Amino acid sequence: MCAAILHRGPDSQGIYLDDGVGLGVQRLRIIDLVSGDQPIFNEDKSIAVVQNGEIYNYRELRAALEKAGHRFATRSDTEVIVHLYEEHGLDFVESLHGMFAIALWDGRRRRLVLARDRVGKKPLFYADRGGTLTFASELNALLEDTSVPRALDYEALDAYLALGWVPGPHSAFGAIRKLPPAHILVWSDGLVGVQRYWELRYGPKRKGGPDVEEELRERIRAAVRRRLIADVPLGAFLSGGIDSSAVVAAMAEASSRPVKTFSIGFTTDRYNELPKARLVAQAFGTDHHELVITPDAAALLPKLVRQYGEPFADPSALASFYVAEMARRDVTVALNGDGGDESFGGYTRYVANSLLRAVDVAPAKVRTAAGELGRHLPSTSRVDSWTARARRFSAALALDPPARYGAYVADISGFSGLGTASPADIYTDEFREQVGESIATRVVGRVWMDAPNGSLVDRMLRTDVLTYLPDDLLVKMDIATMAYSLEARSPLLDHELMEFAAQLPADFKVKRGQKKVGLRRALRGWIPDTVLDAPKRGFNLPLEHWFRGELQGYAREVLLDPRTTGRNYFRRAAVERLLDEHRDSVRDHSGKLWNLLVFELWHRQAVDGERPTASIPAVAG
Repeated sequence: MCAAILHRGPDSQGIYLDDGVGLGVQRLRIIDLVSGDQPIFNEDKSIAVVQNGEIYNYRELRAALEKAGHRFATRSDTEVIVHLYEEHGLDFVESLHGMFAIALWDGRRRRLVLARDRVGKKPLFYADRGGTLTFASELNALLEDTSVPRALDYEALDAYLALGWVPGPHSAFGAIRKLPPAHILVWSDGLVGVQRYWELRYGPKRKGGPDVEEELRERIRAAVRRRLIADVPLGAFLSGGIDSSAVVAAMAEASSRPVKTFSIGFTTDRYNELPKARLVAQAFGTDHHELVITPDAAALLPKLVRQYGEPFADPSALASFYVAEMARRDVTVALNGDGGDESFGGYTRYVANSLLRAVDVAPAKVRTAAGELGRHLPSTSRVDSWTARARRFSAALALDPPARYGAYVADISGFSGLGTASPADIYTDEFREQVGESIATRVVGRVWMDAPNGSLVDRMLRTDVLTYLPDDLLVKMDIATMAYSLEARSPLLDHELMEFAAQLPADFKVKRGQKKVGLRRALRGWIPDTVLDAPKRGFNLPLEHWFRGELQGYAREVLLDPRTTGRNYFRRAAVERLLDEHRDSVRDHSGKLWNLLVFELWHRQAVDGERPTASIPAVAG
């Protein structure tokens, strides 16, 4: 199991074995390079702990614990965990400020405790069967335990085909679950219990204004400073957007040397964000590095599929792999701008759903008719284009609010959602029967309906924080960076900063068709106006062109292969129609084709046992 996650921690391996328990860890040395190897114990070695991640407030915690009489053997952040557990029992996790997946063995009580950070930065899978618990940071490591059943979870796979990611707590395998963010799992006497320890609350509300904007700037600075604690070189991913620019600005203020920044782009101009990233790099005097990704980068896809362990079709994962590989040549830790959209209202769907609320008073027949008109608009993979926005907006008219928002989220995958066909439309009768009732719409709908009464904006933000953020965006970044032994840190996911943002009024975030209204005001004068005033484009790969060019033959070869069609999941004629219509520019099916391609490559590896052979191809610099 340790060997399967060697990439997550190549610097040292730690094994702890006792009667009926085994803990293993691969460590990437970031803090206390000399004495901080794991497992780490309390004074009498009755408690052992392993951790993936970082505890940013460990120095403050250590000082308080030493005053309480605890003795430390290392200078590492991990050691505070065992002493906190001694002091506070299962409530220890509430004191931790950081990103983490933790396994703690209490030998006296014969109790195992698993814990995952509040937002879900670090993954944690487990399989509970007959009193035996197996757990790991990645699916591939957990599956090294041959006693874990390999039966697929067809409901989860159907959700993947709709969303582009497998929603937690499901995994692609029926016997394996994901520990949700902000939860602990306790195993004792063969019994497992799971409980939540933190929840983001969107109230009581504060008023906006200059004082709040100044406080927001200071909180961003503080969150960045916390994440500069390291005994190894640091840098930052710089997309040229508002969030990563704010992180780089705060890093530049706090650093005595030029910040190392890393950006990627494409040869297709409309997808290329390098000019904006260069502007930010020049403004803050960073040591800037760039990489241009070309279509042959898709040769990395089999390796990418292998790393994720279950099907994962966010195309920007490919770019994340490349920027992580580039950054790792110079640094061991990279900060990024993840989380800004979910706290400050950065997605177009926030504006669209706010506008659609006003038309809900129209008769259903009128809204349905308007939605049908939108279906005749041309399809495109450019989610930021006016045509794509018009299609989504018109298709959403006939839906109720939770179904509408779920459709917007699903629309990101390109396979289902607004104005497009459901993945079930290409299923064989046999596969449709295996899948049963789709859970994809319930994933978003359940969270939506469980939200406390509040503004529509808060409901949308909360839904994304509990679904799209941990199951798509954070999975993408963690797996891509750890594949190259690079630690990614996200200052805008600082839980205290998120709590502050959640207390700000809805019109601080979305107002009169504008996104991130208050954040832009707060950053004005600190971040270049050209960055603050640029429209959000999203980070998209030029798949539409790739599937009509260099990837066309590969996709057809894989998706129409007798091995693929012989699985009897999808109707060959339906898949062939997608390929033909895209090739002939009748419709843009690039999102669907990418989704299906990832699914088949994953199936070959995870189910058929095929090993990926692709190496990282050369790219234009």
